[in-house]
Amino acid sequence: MEVYVTPRAEKHFDQIVEYLTTKWGAATAKHFIEKSDSVIKLLKNYPAMGPIESGEIRGFQLTKQIRILYRIKKDQLIILAFFDVRQNPEKKFS
Repeated sequence: MEVYVTPRAEKHFDQIVEYLTTKWGAATAKHFIEKSDSVIKLLKNYPAMGPIESGEIRGFQLTKQIRILYRIKKDQLIILAFFDVRQNPEKKFS
């Protein structure tokens, strides 16, 4: 299965990494990147693992604060967003 990351998800990911680096240090940011990579590999092998959030959109809890939103389309895993669960849930799909 091929993994595609949307520009929106890339932006979210970069913002999270920048925040973690600034606030908590490079080691914390590196840990987040490694955890993200391992979860994406897991989802690549077991794409239906995350529960359905809305329609075809699935979610998987990456960390206590961050949820990966993704869609399965044919043989692609499309990462839609890295969503901070402390936000208003209505922002999840906008």
